[in-house]
Amino acid sequence: MTVTGLKDRYGYPLSTSSVAAAEQYNLAIERVLAGSAGQEEALGEALAADDGFALAHIAQARMHQYRGRVAEARAAAARARELGAGTSRREQQHVAAIATSIDGDNPRAAERIRDHLQEYPRDAYLLSQMTGPFSLIGFGGGPDWRRECFALLAPLAPAYGEDWWFLSAFAFLHNELEQFGAARDLAERSLKAYPRSAHTAHTVAHIAFETGDSGGGSAFLEGWMPGYPREGQMFGHLTWHHALFELAAGRYQHVLALYDSSLRPSVATGAAIITMADAAAMLWRCDLYGYTPGAERWQEVRDFGAAAFARPGVTFADLHCAFAYAATADEPGMGKLIDGLHARVAEGRLPAGDVVPALAEGIAAFAHGDFASMIRLVEPYIDQIVRVGGSNAQRQVFEDTLLEAYLRAEAYDKAEALLRARLARRHSPRDAYHLGRAVAAQGDTAGARTSLTRAREGWRTADPGNPEIAAVDAALAALEG
Repeated sequence: MTVTGLKDRYGYPLSTSSVAAAEQYNLAIERVLAGSAGQEEALGEALAADDGFALAHIAQARMHQYRGRVAEARAAAARARELGAGTSRREQQHVAAIATSIDGDNPRAAERIRDHLQEYPRDAYLLSQMTGPFSLIGFGGGPDWRRECFALLAPLAPAYGEDWWFLSAFAFLHNELEQFGAARDLAERSLKAYPRSAHTAHTVAHIAFETGDSGGGSAFLEGWMPGYPREGQMFGHLTWHHALFELAAGRYQHVLALYDSSLRPSVATGAAIITMADAAAMLWRCDLYGYTPGAERWQEVRDFGAAAFARPGVTFADLHCAFAYAATADEPGMGKLIDGLHARVAEGRLPAGDVVPALAEGIAAFAHGDFASMIRLVEPYIDQIVRVGGSNAQRQVFEDTLLEAYLRAEAYDKAEALLRARLARRHSPRDAYHLGRAVAAQGDTAGARTSLTRAREGWRTADPGNPEIAAVDAALAALEG
């Protein structure tokens, strides 16, 4: 095989003599970067046109891995390595980096990609493996994946200019680091250049969440989602964001309707880790907020997690399995998970470290009503939860659980401190309500009245029919009594 004049969408030469293979490969990569449907189909067309196309084989290997098809991923990676010997230096390095990850050596894969980007900064598909909460960095267990990803992307910005994918990825990181104005500007520029990027829509949803704009977030997704197919990579997760906005507004029946239509494992179309995290976190939040989703829904999630993640090893999934085991009172399942996590720490095979078993044990204690133990287990690690991966919005479920433990244990001073820190970042009627409860219990009637009034105004603005308003009114009446 010889390198021809055909190029990828970022201007790098492709080692294929087939115009059709190059076109379909570029289409597949565009769909990956946009989170669109039809990624595997386009790669299939590329390989049908040129079965000797190494980059198409390694991209296919990565898709197999994403879908949990381990044997197929390894076979495709082996084929790509074999074919890569006759390609350019860039393509050989590109193949080697992804194949290393498929071999299970993510730290080495990340190192290879960092080195590669020094020579080929616009190799966007490789860069996409490194940025975001589910990337090699995001799941690397480091002190703060957000800052590490930002440090990687910032020097590369001049190489990408107004490229819509880079703008979206960079916007996401700005938002995670609470640089909301810059995040919004970058996301708007990305959407203007490529309006149907699901990853950019996802970034917009995160900005709405972090700025407390649940109404705006719901409205955006209701306008953007029509026309996006269920088989699209981000369909379920965008629906999860929509449900999160509806949960904030107290529209619980709509939350569960969205859950049943798109998030429960029997209907979800995303990768197993996304399915597990979205389903378990949504049901757990419903339980925390006093709207029981029902044993049947929880049992389905528990069964899915036990099958898809039978042994600990994927930290973010493991912790969401912990929610399912706790909610279904599956003591053997929880015990096996916690023992497995401790074993991995002892063997040096859990990059995020002790925070992971501590969270799992804390979730178990919470489910048993042992709120003091939950606080004791989790509180020392509250600043390390970022190490387990996931976005700020996804990880908030762990903080929400600690907050509820504070309230149920009547540790109102600790609840107040946490709530004031959260409210300093963004207004939340629910947090304002809890702050009112916490300060009232400590004798601050005036402060309680102020917080409860803010909560009522916030919920009324979002939805006058929010059932939470009655609880606020009752709390205010108790203060007057």
